Amino acid sequence: MKRFLALAVLLAAATAPVAAAAQDQGRPVLGAGRGDQDQAREGVKSGRQIPLARVLAMLAGRYPGRHLNTTMGDQGGRSAYFVQWQMADGRVTVFVVDAESGQVIGRQ
Repeated sequence: MKRFLALAVLLAAATAPVAAAAQDQGRPVLGAGRGDQDQAREGVKSGRQIPLARVLAMLAGRYPGRHLNTTMGDQGGRSAYFVQWQMADGRVTVFVVDAESGQVIGRQ
């Protein structure tokens, strides 16, 4: 049990700098932070952003597959949804969707 706990602590310590480095380089860390929900909710309430449900419905209509995860971020100075999507063939793609217009502006 002590080995398991020690391994868990080491693993947690090793992954924190990686996530922080990715954030510093402007890349979203998928699944990071609960502030994304608050940011998205406030943007939709104020009319600055379209709802995530509309983005997901649009993606589902164009790309057969399923939604895995979404984070908020910045792309070219604009607010964006980074939507992790599993295609029908099993490949995973991250769609970058402009949060104001709902247009797909990139894929990663």
